[in-house]
Order: sequence, then structure tokens, then C-alpha cells
Amino acid sequence: MPRFAANLSMMYAEHPFPERFAAAARDGFTAVEYLFPYDYPARELAQRLQDNGLQQVLFNAPPGDWNAGERGLASLPGREAEFRSGVQRALEYAAELKCPRIHLMAGLVPAAADRAVLGRTYLGNLGWAAQQAAKQGVDVLLEPINTRDIPGFFLNRQDEAHAIVTEVGAPNLKVQMDLYHCQIVEGDVSMKLRQYLPTGRVGHLQIAGVPQRHEPDVGELNYPFLFDVIDELGFTGWIGCEYRPRAGTSAGLGWLHAQQARHAPAA
Repeated sequence: MPRFAANLSMMYAEHPFPERFAAAARDGFTAVEYLFPYDYPARELAQRLQDNGLQQVLFNAPPGDWNAGERGLASLPGREAEFRSGVQRALEYAAELKCPRIHLMAGLVPAAADRAVLGRTYLGNLGWAAQQAAKQGVDVLLEPINTRDIPGFFLNRQDEAHAIVTEVGAPNLKVQMDLYHCQIVEGDVSMKLRQYLPTGRVGHLQIAGVPQRHEPDVGELNYPFLFDVIDELGFTGWIGCEYRPRAGTSAGLGWLHAQQARHAPAA
């Protein structure tokens, strides 16, 4: 059965953020992810993980000015120093939280920008970040994101992401494959899983219902089928539940209980 991590940026929003760790643990999660940890001291978050028997499996490096609409720096020429500073900060948190991977958001394409220049910047930044992260055994991830949720995002397709990973050639640079984004941009999700999971270049999966990003038992994707495909392909990484619950988070976990029941040992 796939291993699921609660995304505390979207799930358990009925609780203040520090209380979401305990809420996730009460519901049986053993791992969590979220967008950003930087509003809290790393030691405080590490204590909450320890107190609740949780593993931190993913968070994002600083994305620039999030509140002003920035969505990453990795592809932006002229922002290299800020990008590097953010990666170093993320790695400091990763060490304290014992987190094995960080996501580096590509960023928005500036008006009239030359995509070739952005591409070269992206490759250079990813190569540098992967080298720094390798020193402490951390993977760095890049994620294709759909253009409906984040219009103008630099990276949108799975084939683009895998080509970049191949070109950079760092063994700890991998793709964060969000099946929600993949379905919106290109579809054919089960075949994309069959194409890319065996390569070893996928470091993390994420899920949400399509099109409204609610629980994965609502919408056009057949997740029980996709979970079976993931199992069949031998993926042993984490699957982040990056969705917005329709109502209370715990009340909406019927999909998870059903999945657990499907894999329960016979009486």
C-alpha cells in the first residue's frame, strides 16, 4: 500500500498550524509535508514532529516574496544570490527536521523574458543546489505545475522536468510528480506513472481530486486504480496529500480508510 503524508498547509486548516501535527497523528498519519517552515523556529517544529511520532518528508525552499505573488526563484536571472541564500536556509531546516528532500520552485516567467535565458539560469541553479544538498544527503526536487493554478509558471510538463533532470545529471535531483497538476496539463496519468516511475527520477508523488483540488475520492481521477499502478511499479516513496478538504479534514478521510481496508489482511 502506498505511504501517505498529510500536507499541513492545506489539510487541517481548521486548526492553528502548530496544532496540525497532532491532528494528523491522531488520524493515523506518520509523515507530513507543507509549503514553508520559516515562520517557526526549526527546533520547535522538530519537537512537534518528535512529540507526535511524525516524519518530515518535504517542504519548499524560500520562494521569493510569496505574499507579493512570487512563486520561486530558480529560473530567474539576476536572483541567483537570493536563490542560493534560500537554499542554504532550507538545508539548515532540513538538517534540524531530518527532512530528506526540499522542493525548489521554478518561478514565474517575467514579461518579455527570453525562455532560453531562464532555462540556462534554471539549469545552473539546480546543479548548484543539488551539489550543496548532496553534502548532507538531501534530494532536491523540481515540480511541473499547471498553468491554471499558477499562470505563467516556468515548468508545466513531466517530459520537460525529466529532460532537465537528465541534463543536469545530479543523482539527487529528482521530479516531484503531482498527479493533480499532471492530469490538468496533459492527462494520461497512469501511462505517465508507467513511463516515469521506473526511471528512478521521481522522488515524491502528490495527489488531489481534479478539478477542484478536494479529496482524491472526488473528481475525474480514479485514485484506487492509480494507487494499484503505483504499487505494481514498486514505488516506495511518499505520496503527499496536497488537497483542500471540502469540510473538516478528518471527516473527509473516507478515501484513506477505504484504501487501508482494501489492503487489510484477511481475517
